[in-house]
Amino acid sequence: MSEKSQLTATPTTRKLQIAIALSSVIFTIGTTLQNFVIINTSFIETMMRIENIADPTGAAPSFTIWFRIVGCLYILGNAIGILALRSQSRLLWWTVFTVNITQAFGFVLIPSSMWSAATATYGVWGILPSLITDGGAIVLVLVMILSMVKYRSPWAQHRLSQ
Repeated sequence: MSEKSQLTATPTTRKLQIAIALSSVIFTIGTTLQNFVIINTSFIETMMRIENIADPTGAAPSFTIWFRIVGCLYILGNAIGILALRSQSRLLWWTVFTVNITQAFGFVLIPSSMWSAATATYGVWGILPSLITDGGAIVLVLVMILSMVKYRSPWAQHRLSQ
């Protein structure tokens, strides 16, 4: 027979929940700003011109729609992390982890022309939401990994053998 274990909260559990929820609020706001204030068809056309795309005017509208769909998925994914204030479910832990580890790759996956276009169009304010969400996601994922290593369970909980 396998031995089942029960998880119990530690003093770090609540701190981790608050950190995840607060990060999720910040990332939801940042992603929303990026998706609906910074990004628009004109901005995407500028980005495509920097990339020397043949027909930026023709290609930008559909690219903008797909970019925003992905952004909306991240807005939803980040907003789900706010539930960390009330829940310690494994599903929530791994959802938050997955959303943030993929968001952390934004620096690599987003074309460099987007950063150039954002800086040229809006100055530092054009890249700030992405820097905060992508950079913050890296930090949050590292905190989550360290917590998993230290406690060998999600949510900084101790295992009690039964």
